Amino acid sequence: MGSPIPDAHKPDMPAKQITITYHDGTSRTVYDTGIERPYPDGKLIVSRTDLNGILTHTNDAFVEISGYTIEELIGQQHYILRHPDMPKAAYKDLWSTAVSGQKWHGYVKNLCKDGSHYWVYATVVPNVRHGKTVGYTSVRRKPSRSKIEAAIALYAEMKKNEED
Repeated sequence: MGSPIPDAHKPDMPAKQITITYHDGTSRTVYDTGIERPYPDGKLIVSRTDLNGILTHTNDAFVEISGYTIEELIGQQHYILRHPDMPKAAYKDLWSTAVSGQKWHGYVKNLCKDGSHYWVYATVVPNVRHGKTVGYTSVRRKPSRSKIEAAIALYAEMKKNEED
């Protein structure tokens, strides 16, 4: 497993402090400024993880938009980017689909190091070598604004029905 993800540093601007508990039982304090970063035009955000969701590769676009250095990302759980507005069921669906060997598509709100966020349309695929899954690759594209608005409404409804 990767090293524990440290609590986020409090930004210099107003931000809501939230404690997130992840599927593996670890928890972390994060800050949400409510500021959305625009998705970089013409770029794909790419990352790879091992079977446990630990980051093994990120491209420059991933590093740039997340606000983390490559050294802060590699070896960490991919959930370092999890925004507290994302429902647990969305990640459960993502992982169960990928673990079953299928391709997953969906809209994801990610949290940056500075407490801002960005939306992506993500495709996650298993990395198969010699017939065996060895990890996962996620490629993110710029989502349409109308799809983001629909995801905001859907995810808010899902979060209301979520149990901690």
